[in-house]
Amino acid sequence: MKKIKIVVVDDSAFSRRTITKMLEGIADVEVVGYAINGEEGIQKVIALKPDLVTLDLEMPKMDGFTLLRILKSRFSIPVIVISALREADNVFKALELGALDFISKPSGSASVDLLSIREDLQMKVHQVLALKQGGIPGSRATESVPESSHISSPQNSSRAGEGSKCRIDIVAIGSSTGGPPALQKIFSSFAKKYPFAIVVAQHMPAGFTRAFADRLNRNSVFDVKEAEDGDLIVPGRILIAPGGRNLVFEVCGAGVVARVVTPADTDRYVPSVDLMLESCSGIYKNRVAAVILTGMGNDGSKGVRSIKAHGGYVIAESEDTAVVYGMPREAVATGVVDQIVPLHRVTGEIIFRSGFS
Repeated sequence: MKKIKIVVVDDSAFSRRTITKMLEGIADVEVVGYAINGEEGIQKVIALKPDLVTLDLEMPKMDGFTLLRILKSRFSIPVIVISALREADNVFKALELGALDFISKPSGSASVDLLSIREDLQMKVHQVLALKQGGIPGSRATESVPESSHISSPQNSSRAGEGSKCRIDIVAIGSSTGGPPALQKIFSSFAKKYPFAIVVAQHMPAGFTRAFADRLNRNSVFDVKEAEDGDLIVPGRILIAPGGRNLVFEVCGAGVVARVVTPADTDRYVPSVDLMLESCSGIYKNRVAAVILTGMGNDGSKGVRSIKAHGGYVIAESEDTAVVYGMPREAVATGVVDQIVPLHRVTGEIIFRSGFS
């Protein structure tokens, strides 16, 4: 296999050396160059034609955001942001600008601190290597989807009258790579609060989901918050599973509450989409709609089977708009997906199925 070529962009000499060392420990990877700011980063991308760029966000002369805008407009190169936790809100801005994924850079300066991201970095680079087999995706979700506008009915009129609608009490959404900007598009496109709850399992490390929920809340008519143990599941509220934890549900009196639980050692993906969907299906039966959005891996494929077995409805994002068509593909392969739609039609499909359109 031809080696994947990587350019490391970071203004810290220590970070460049350490990240380079970790990357060069991966088979089939070659670090072909580095840059200390965005200006130099553009030069290296043009000269070296890398397959992947790792990018810090705060740099002199030209920051990572400007470089991302240029890479998005002129090149089709995946970018993994490696950023400090104190820049959480900036990370989501970078993802909206087209970064493929991000890794939380420890705040400490000792090598042992930065080396702690080795496993996460290697996993994400291996995922990019896997994508290379079929071509690395560009930012198709932002290229082919029109700007979000408030939606109060399905955009595809041919859906009207198809099948039977059943009242939906909860919508359960699973996503991974490319998920943050996709979720923002969906939640900002609701014209009003609908009488159903929404729960989300977005693969994300601990420490980022509160800032993510706050960012979503600023642009949604729904009330968006990071889930806390004991939160009531109520209409008009969106709960985001905390990073590094799993979100499940429990009947409590006449209502349902969220339970935030520590993942098992065997949980490959966290927060787990499968666990969240399985928990929803057992309580809500045919009153749940599951949505599988962009992401690498197969998380959610077990969960959608459980949703369908209990009479629920399953929606998957289409390949046309998914930044990474991994999780939706695996969901579709189960044979239980009811509707495959592009990102800009997901909100309309949810409203239509809910019976409240």
